[in-house]
Amino acid sequence: MPSKKLVIVSLDAFGTEDLAYALTLPNFKKYRQEAALVEAVESVYPSLTYMCHTSIVTGQYPKDHGIINNTLLQPNRISPDWHWYTKYIKTPNLFDIASENGLSVSTILWPATGKSKSIDYNIAEIFANRKWHSQVAVSLLVSSAKYLIEKNHKFGHLRSGIKQPELDDFVMAVAVDTIENEKPDVMAIHLVDLDSTRHGFGVKSPEAKAAIERIDAHLGQLFHAIETTPAYKEAHIVLLGDHYQIDTQVVIRPNHLFKKARLIQTKAQNEIQDYKVYAKATDGSCYIYVKDHDAFTMVQLKEILAPLKPYIETIYNREEAAALGADPECFALIEASEGYYFESDIERPIIEYTNKQIPGVKLLKASHGYSPKKGKYTTMFMAKGPKIRAGETLASGRLVDEGPTMLAMLDLAFKTPVEGKVLGQIFR
Repeated sequence: MPSKKLVIVSLDAFGTEDLAYALTLPNFKKYRQEAALVEAVESVYPSLTYMCHTSIVTGQYPKDHGIINNTLLQPNRISPDWHWYTKYIKTPNLFDIASENGLSVSTILWPATGKSKSIDYNIAEIFANRKWHSQVAVSLLVSSAKYLIEKNHKFGHLRSGIKQPELDDFVMAVAVDTIENEKPDVMAIHLVDLDSTRHGFGVKSPEAKAAIERIDAHLGQLFHAIETTPAYKEAHIVLLGDHYQIDTQVVIRPNHLFKKARLIQTKAQNEIQDYKVYAKATDGSCYIYVKDHDAFTMVQLKEILAPLKPYIETIYNREEAAALGADPECFALIEASEGYYFESDIERPIIEYTNKQIPGVKLLKASHGYSPKKGKYTTMFMAKGPKIRAGETLASGRLVDEGPTMLAMLDLAFKTPVEGKVLGQIFR
């Protein structure tokens, strides 16, 4: 029986549209010749990193696995906490199942893995979002401390906090070293350089093209480590994206309108103190929450949001949002028109063009969080290994299909029903 080894590499913000160029690069090209490809993978809604990555490893939509936004609903905090911890996930995930079946697990900056009891070698994705926090301290608290200290001692010189592309350099060095030394049965690696670059420069910018070239170089490092480590001779290797991005020209901050309608109370510096109705942004879309289920109607919502009508593509009510896989506890979900995105704060203007250069202010040149039904917005999934048909191509799939499919590579499965299905066509 082949040894049960699985290496997962998440290429954050890599889309179907990137394949044409990526497959001309040496390591992508070589890998594709031995791999199966799902060309157009439909993401989840809202298509943000934490929801996507949790859907990948649970086979469930956000409404069921519980990670319904990157960040928590904390209106009174300028920098809210993220869903960093595994405790927020309500359903079984691939790492838990692998561990329960005696497999060792390593994750490197995989979202929502903080304080996981199933992961043997974990460097969790987290950052210091309080002035009195340090990056080292918060990482140690949520990761495998001994493992993190050892890898940071070896490779900490490669990174500069959480800045890219240095952070991905660190991640890949740790991944290679982990394969060669710890030899985990399941490894999941999260590379964020491309996502960060697109936010800063645009989807098809020269900088984004250069980030894809850096990914190819990292894959070369990883593939070499796998090929020269006998324990991984029969390993399955998966490359996947979580979402794509869309170029943006304008950021919209709807909470200004709720403040004007006296549905939000503020204190000094326009910080939100309390609310009856609150817009919780997910970039390309935006949740509307009504506190304590106060009497509030969709008619009222549409009246208040009327000044933003040119920027809003659709307003979904709670039932429609849940049917799309989003938070069933929201009052409504707003989808931005292409070229626009939302933010929750009211410290800056209600409408602002993203082509500005303002010290200390991050305005996104491209973003995600949009409906996965938007055109040319799919991502991709590739896999190679002893169970996989080399060269097989599927036209389409869903993000929720990936967890069940990867578990099948390990001869494992979810014990309880999930939305995702095994992509059986790519198997021998």
